[in-house]
Amino acid sequence: MQVNDDCQKSTFHAPFCGCLQINAGKTKELVVDFRRHKQILSPVNIQGRDIVRVDSYKYLGVYLNNKLDWTNNTEAIYKKGQSRLFLLRRLRSFGVQGELLKTFFESVVASDIFYGVVCWGSSISTADRKRLDKLIRKASSVLGIPLDTVQEAGERRMVVKLSSLLQNASHTLYETVTSLSSSFSDRLIHPKCLKERYRRSFLPAAIRLYNQSCFQ
Repeated sequence: MQVNDDCQKSTFHAPFCGCLQINAGKTKELVVDFRRHKQILSPVNIQGRDIVRVDSYKYLGVYLNNKLDWTNNTEAIYKKGQSRLFLLRRLRSFGVQGELLKTFFESVVASDIFYGVVCWGSSISTADRKRLDKLIRKASSVLGIPLDTVQEAGERRMVVKLSSLLQNASHTLYETVTSLSSSFSDRLIHPKCLKERYRRSFLPAAIRLYNQSCFQ
């Protein structure tokens, strides 16, 4: 990357994003450090300004924190899901039923609850998963039909995502995934995971699910 200090905004050149301008006033620093003996780091300085360091940050609609445990993201989803459930109940009280009510759920409620589930679905804690499943059970009682749990929806979407990735040669992870192809079957070789955090992340979890689907 190259930084142009002569401009009012720093300009970053990267092959995957072209030319981006960084506004120091809107930039935040999120430090992820799992070392036992953490070092005191000086703040990043851009355009003569120290960047504010935060513990959590919203990026592309998903909340990331410095522990990578998705608790902040789950809290945001839960609060938004509750407000969407209120609208779902109000519609039912007005006599809206059947497919119309289900369409509203899928487009307004489920779209918020399952947003980014491919990223966090396999690695959220059991407590966080139960909180979100509670929302789904409430929605199920309003609709009067069974609905997929967070785990079921997440696993299905991860397999679909990995399958589409294998067909997209322009995807960033295409070479990484295809290099794991087995020469004996359609299965993928599971990557070596030294940390449980990585084992529960998207790629290893999706590969396990994909391999299971090969035998079904």
